[in-house]
Amino acid sequence: MIAHPFPPLYNGNSKILILGSFPSVKSREEMFFYGHKQNRFWKVISAVLKVKTPETVEEKRKMLLEHGIALWDVIASCDITGSSDSSIKNVIANDLSPIFESAQIRGIFVNGKTAEKYYKKYTFPQIKRSAICLASTSPANAAWTLDALISQWGDEL
Repeated sequence: MIAHPFPPLYNGNSKILILGSFPSVKSREEMFFYGHKQNRFWKVISAVLKVKTPETVEEKRKMLLEHGIALWDVIASCDITGSSDSSIKNVIANDLSPIFESAQIRGIFVNGKTAEKYYKKYTFPQIKRSAICLASTSPANAAWTLDALISQWGDEL
């Protein structure tokens, strides 16, 4: 069983919550979201916000908080092989209530089908708020080009 090793990113100004499934090996090593260099999350979100792509964890944090975006993952702990979403078993979901208690979240988005699956199974029954599923920014989602991701995320966010 692997526990999520770092906290959610949010503040009182957060309006949008983006949820992943569970951090990759690289993200767990970096102790921050979307740490794998091939993950397109940072390119997509910076293009949607029309800002320079952040390089450091501090720049990433600052960009998201300045734009009212909170980040967290659906899963608090699970059994997982490497970074493979398909290997996830024995899920314990994160408690989102601290985010909702301190921020006025207007929209909830999930990054990919795995996050959506576990959100629907564990989170929705608790909070009764639906989430919009966005195409995954993972390099495993090769069917989606960077431009297609930017277009879809921009339309939804």
